[in-house]
Amino acid sequence: MSMKIYFSPFSPYVRKCLVTAHELGLNDRVQLLPSNANPVQRDQQIIAQNPLGKVPTLITDGGAVLYDSRVICEYLNEVGNGGLFPRGGDARWEALTLQALGDGILDGAQIARYEDVARPEALRWPEWRTAQLDKAETSMDHLSTNPNLIALNRVDIGTLTVACALWYLDLRFGDFNWRARHPAVASWYAEFSKRPSLQATWSL
Repeated sequence: MSMKIYFSPFSPYVRKCLVTAHELGLNDRVQLLPSNANPVQRDQQIIAQNPLGKVPTLITDGGAVLYDSRVICEYLNEVGNGGLFPRGGDARWEALTLQALGDGILDGAQIARYEDVARPEALRWPEWRTAQLDKAETSMDHLSTNPNLIALNRVDIGTLTVACALWYLDLRFGDFNWRARHPAVASWYAEFSKRPSLQATWSL
């Protein structure tokens, strides 16, 4: 039996789930389903499973429907008997908070992306876009001054989410040039992204 996930090759949240599955040795158990998730033209096929109409949406072996990426990744960690989510104590809260930081970078970056491609040009608000990308700036400042959060020997849902966020910045904002301003984060990412899960690609 296999799990099924509604897939978009450019969704950083789908990538986060697939990277997590890869880390847990579950890559071959996740079947990719086509989707057409869009912030304006919503995918009715996804809505039939997930009322939010968003990817990622996962259908488990038993037919349960899970969303969003945070829930899906924790489920995969349980299925794979993994350690990407520390079970308790300070380590758990630190990993979950770092996951929230990575997700927050992604939230801001996606809003900025939609401002570029989904909003009619006459209605675009440049200051709004700048403020959304500034979430990445302030987050990377925080990581630079707290290098323990991204130690190379640390592999958990927090560091994987941050790596997926940086992947998305590179994908959609090639002129953002974050490495020049955040060399410590850039150095970490250059090494951490060599992990097989982060080198993997997926397509239908």
